Amino acid sequence: MIQISEISDPVSEGITKAREKRLLSLIRQNPVPRHIAIIMDGNRRFAKELGMDPTEGHLYGREKLKEVLEWCLEVDIKVLTVYAFSTENFNRSPDEVGILMELFERNFKILAEDERVKKNHIKVTVLGQIDLLPPSVREAIADVMEKTKHYDKYFYNMCVAYGGRQEIVSAIRRICSDVKDGKFDLDNIDEQLVSSYLYTKQFPDPDLVIWTSGEARISNFLLWQSAYSEFYFTDIYWPGFQKVDFFKAIRDYQMRRRRYGA
Repeated sequence: MIQISEISDPVSEGITKAREKRLLSLIRQNPVPRHIAIIMDGNRRFAKELGMDPTEGHLYGREKLKEVLEWCLEVDIKVLTVYAFSTENFNRSPDEVGILMELFERNFKILAEDERVKKNHIKVTVLGQIDLLPPSVREAIADVMEKTKHYDKYFYNMCVAYGGRQEIVSAIRRICSDVKDGKFDLDNIDEQLVSSYLYTKQFPDPDLVIWTSGEARISNFLLWQSAYSEFYFTDIYWPGFQKVDFFKAIRDYQMRRRRYGA
């Protein structure tokens, strides 16, 4: 479903703004999630329904991510993790993968110089099998991570060439290697130790996972970390995801926590 909040007339826009304002007021009266993770799905279907080339869908998706980062700052979400490119995505056509790599390179270069990142002390981290990416993308990643490594107010994580199962397998291999080297015994292995070997070891587990585009599965994303996360599914494609939708997800999370007595 596209829903670019397909409401462009003044009356509908006014209603949407009023809903945003009301939701924001309610959100600020309750604890917000420390960490939100988002599966940004639906770029290609968004483009197809509008008769666009898939590349245009990815461009719209990139612009949407910039907006979401602003929304997180507005409600003081400390950690945002987004699923940008899975290991399975390498199976797409070479032309599409090549375009996506160019977009990643450009995006990381922009982030490295972004005044918003500097002003808000946002640490940018890329999670995944970075060695699978083209050299130019790896260089851009290294640059933005180096320039933001000392920032510690907000944390913006992009999962690129990422797979949840691969992450766990990699952690198991390194744990086995360290046991073999005598760094600790098998009896020392517990959940906390396993977590310390994951890509996300420096971050809390996500409180809320948002999935756009109408799918309702985990899709190999943060499999270990999302064991106790709240999930919010929306049928809106990622480029059409609006601030009111984001606020609805947070408010839904807050209401669930209230019902649980948390």
